[in-house]
Amino acid sequence: MAELPPEVDTSRPSPARIYDYYLGGKNHFAADRRTAEAVLAAAPVARTVARENRGFLGRAVRFLAAEAGVRQFLDIGTGLPTQRNVHDVAQEVAPSARVVYVDNDPLVLAHARALLTSSPEGRTAYINADLRDPASIISSSVVREALDFSQPIALIMLGVLHSVVDEDQPAGIMKTLLDELPAGSYLAASHVTAEHWPRASAEEGQRRYRSAGGPLRVRDSGEFADLAFSGLELLPPGVVLVSEWRPDAGGPRPTPAEVSYYGGVARKR
Repeated sequence: MAELPPEVDTSRPSPARIYDYYLGGKNHFAADRRTAEAVLAAAPVARTVARENRGFLGRAVRFLAAEAGVRQFLDIGTGLPTQRNVHDVAQEVAPSARVVYVDNDPLVLAHARALLTSSPEGRTAYINADLRDPASIISSSVVREALDFSQPIALIMLGVLHSVVDEDQPAGIMKTLLDELPAGSYLAASHVTAEHWPRASAEEGQRRYRSAGGPLRVRDSGEFADLAFSGLELLPPGVVLVSEWRPDAGGPRPTPAEVSYYGGVARKR
């Protein structure tokens, strides 16, 4: 593990590190593992949830680069580097693709070099910023230098909106971000849901996550669609379980309760 910056508090769990734990990564600490295991006790599917959400990320980015022709990506809520990051997938299709990563976890910053391994023709960059202050992201000199806001940009928001509670005015956050993107841009987003879990398990899993200090606002499919995709052209198959969004192959897939994440991709007219 990279040398830790002094602002990393290993005694408090981090959503990025908990997610890394579910994906089988190594960048987590005892506090993260305790919280992750507590959630798993109430919701044993959490590892499947994380894996399916990550699979959706890869398919969505591949679609945006290969079929939609997007060459610029702004990934907010990046999380810790793992296999098949956004630039890995996008630059496999288009080596000239440019990607800016955004996260506010200091440990992600410590590992940012792993996110900056761009192809020679392309570009990657990283900024430490909070989604709750979207203006600081859009106005960042790093973002503006790396991305051309006169050309389409794919905004990637995977598994981050449920960390924005109602008091943070999530609709205003989305408006600030989307208003800055030119026509022809895209949004790919996903969001956890408890619709498919038994009520008791859902409430207990949320309680354990929140008790560790993590903000969480679970939304159903309609709430997520209204928040993320209002005013955009939602592409087929619409807002669906992430495992059902343009899957790579046939065969059995996890049950809705095992996935519990909705995702979608939409275009700005």
